[in-house]
Amino acid sequence: MASGSLDFETEYNNRARVPDHPVHIAGWQRDAAAYRETARSELDLAYGPGERHRLDLFHPQGGDAGGPVVLFIHGGYWQAFDKSSSSHLARGANMRGLTVAVPSYTLAPAATLAEIIAEIEEAADFIMHRTGRSIVATGHSAGGHLAACLMARSAPTQHPVRAAMPISGLFDLSPLVGTSINKALGLTIEEAHRLSPLEWAPPSGGSLVAVVGGAESSEFLRQSRVIVGEWGKTGVTTRYHEVPGAHHFDVIAGLTYPADPLVEILVELTAKA
Repeated sequence: MASGSLDFETEYNNRARVPDHPVHIAGWQRDAAAYRETARSELDLAYGPGERHRLDLFHPQGGDAGGPVVLFIHGGYWQAFDKSSSSHLARGANMRGLTVAVPSYTLAPAATLAEIIAEIEEAADFIMHRTGRSIVATGHSAGGHLAACLMARSAPTQHPVRAAMPISGLFDLSPLVGTSINKALGLTIEEAHRLSPLEWAPPSGGSLVAVVGGAESSEFLRQSRVIVGEWGKTGVTTRYHEVPGAHHFDVIAGLTYPADPLVEILVELTAKA
C-alpha cells in the first residue's frame, strides 16, 4: 500500500524528525506524575499475569454519568514507555465526566507484536468486564495501531469495541520492515501484513476518527487518510482530523484540556460506543 519511492527511515523515524523530542518526553513524565498526585484513581490494577499487565483507572472528580470508558494506549513503537508516561492525558476526558483507563503492555523484543495485540485485547476485556461498560479506544502512534486492532478484531467477542480515535496511528506496517524501528520488532514482511489492521476485514459498523498532526510526515498523513477511506467503504462512520501545525510529539497535548477538539471527539464517540 505504501509508495516504494519514499525513504521510510526518514518518514517513520519521528525522533530524528523532531530534534527536541526529549523535551516533550520529559514533559510527559513530569505532567503525568503531577496528575497522578491529584487525580481520583485506581492504580496498578492487574489485567493479566505478566509484570506489565497493569492498568490505571482515572475517574472524574465529580463522578461520571456511567457512559463508556476511554481506553488510552501509549505509543513508543511497541518498544518504549509505559502507562506512567500518559496519566495526564486522562485529564481532559475526566473533566468532561469520562473515566479513562491507561494500560501498560509488554514491550518488544520481550513480546512479539502479535502478543502485544493480544495483551491489549485482554486489557480491554478486563475493563469492560470490571466496569460493565463499553469502550472508546484511543492511543498514540503504536497505541493508535492497537486501538484500531481492538475495533477490527475478527474473532467474535463478548464485548466488541465500536468506537476508536487513533492518533498518529500505524495501520499499514509493511513500510517499517526495512527501517531501524524493526530491529526490536523483528517483523517479517508476511507478519507486517498479517498484523496490519488495514489488511483485516474491516468492522461492519461503528465509528472511527483518525487524528494526525499537520506537521507529521507524508506517511503518517497517508496512514490516517487510508484507514478513513477504506473503513468508510464498509459501513464504519469515519472522519479524518488534522491537528494544525502539530508534530508527532505534541499532537496528543490537547487531551489534557476539556474543551480541546480531541476531547470533543472522544465525547462524541462515547455516544456511539
